[in-house]
Amino acid sequence: MSEASLTLSPDEPDAEHILVVDDDPGIRDVVSEFLSRHGYVVDTAADSREMERAMTRRTPDLVVLDLMLPGEDGLSICRRISRPEGPAVIMLSAMGEETDRIIGLELGADDYLSKPCNPRELLARVRAVLRRRRDPAPSEEALGAACEFAGWRLDLVRHELRSPSAVVVNLSSGEFSLLRAFVEHPQRVLTRDQLLEYARGPQSDAFDRAIDVQISRLRRKLEDGGGAVELIRTVRSEGYIFTPKVSRTA
Repeated sequence: MSEASLTLSPDEPDAEHILVVDDDPGIRDVVSEFLSRHGYVVDTAADSREMERAMTRRTPDLVVLDLMLPGEDGLSICRRISRPEGPAVIMLSAMGEETDRIIGLELGADDYLSKPCNPRELLARVRAVLRRRRDPAPSEEALGAACEFAGWRLDLVRHELRSPSAVVVNLSSGEFSLLRAFVEHPQRVLTRDQLLEYARGPQSDAFDRAIDVQISRLRRKLEDGGGAVELIRTVRSEGYIFTPKVSRTA
């Protein structure tokens, strides 16, 4: 298949769009057919060039992205397309190495699965990631539209973090989810497993090292933004604690 192709178009005009990027035509066919049967509009692409053409025609809500691709690899693509207003990303890899998982999550991937994966598990991950991206209104109303702490402001609707000097600090989707987990549970010790569940949902695999890497990046951004106090403190053998008081505002 030399061109990115549309696999199936459900009748529902509001169906969410998924782009499957994998150089294995068998995997593309199986995944796209399965997701299409569950109500999604699915496009497929074999490499980054086909992906770009598909995204020009229609912006996907989520990209299922293989790590090992001809030409530009999946990690490079993930780095390029991961942004708050961009599509969600679920990475797939036949290698299954923890290092690849950490790097993928650090670059902004929303989730990571080892190949071969059960299509039903992939479907569950797709649903969970898209549900988190939609940010249901009842949750926002319960929390307030923004959280303020130590002069910082985290806008939960716009996914925007502003420093005490009102400078916007860019966060990957993973970093935003992690910071949100902290501000929703301030001044209490959170284990890595709890942070994974709060930030990524109860179905997430427990990649402890991935959480450590993201916390390190988040700390650095908070420090670079002018934080005068240690906002995220390590509690030895237990986890992490978000130290400031948090207020919720409209």
